[in-house]
Amino acid sequence: MGVARRRAWDSKQQTGKMFYYTYVLSCGDGELYVGSTVDLKRRVSGHQAGKVPATSNRLPVQLEYYEACRSEKNARSREMQLKTGYGRRCLKSRLNGK
Repeated sequence: MGVARRRAWDSKQQTGKMFYYTYVLSCGDGELYVGSTVDLKRRVSGHQAGKVPATSNRLPVQLEYYEACRSEKNARSREMQLKTGYGRRCLKSRLNGK
């Protein structure tokens, strides 16, 4: 995980402000999973342990991308945007470096 991602990941502890996250996982079936959460570390660990029904049969999963938002509303809105056809195309393009 890069330094910029690690800084955002630990941002609550450093600044005392709450962040909400929109995240993207690559799954064992070759597809992407998009979600949002308030505790990114715990949620990704849950996915990897097979405790999240949406991805439990798609293991292994790996965190590919995330964004930190200041409000839950913004994180959920971004999640919905990324789940559209256009959003998925943009994600695949960004993740593939094109």
